[in-house]
Amino acid sequence: QVQLVESGGGLVQAGGSLRLSCAPSGRTFSNYDMGWFRQAPGKEREFVAAISWSGATTFYADSVKGRFTMSRGNAKNTVYLRMNSLKPEDTAVYYCALYRSDSYSNTEAVGSWGQGTQVTVSS
Repeated sequence: QVQLVESGGGLVQAGGSLRLSCAPSGRTFSNYDMGWFRQAPGKEREFVAAISWSGATTFYADSVKGRFTMSRGNAKNTVYLRMNSLKPEDTAVYYCALYRSDSYSNTEAVGSWGQGTQVTVSS
């Protein structure tokens, strides 16, 4: 069983930046597509970003395109989400995801979830 350990969440003012990281625990996962989802209070969990197993291809929700960047570490065992120009509407719990299928925007495509890390953007 793979476990996804997240870090990097916190509180930031609007316009600021954060970088989230997601590291494997238990086994490596570099051959799997990875993603990030987020869920705000009272709202459905929504797709944020995804990256192919090679790290060569990324996909982003329209709401974060141009502001967020997803990447893989040098060893392909850790994934990152750099979030720039943060807005209050970005406030949510952010979840790292390991995909079991390639319907990236669909939560049903996710095979394993991280524990979630809180991102709060104030204004």
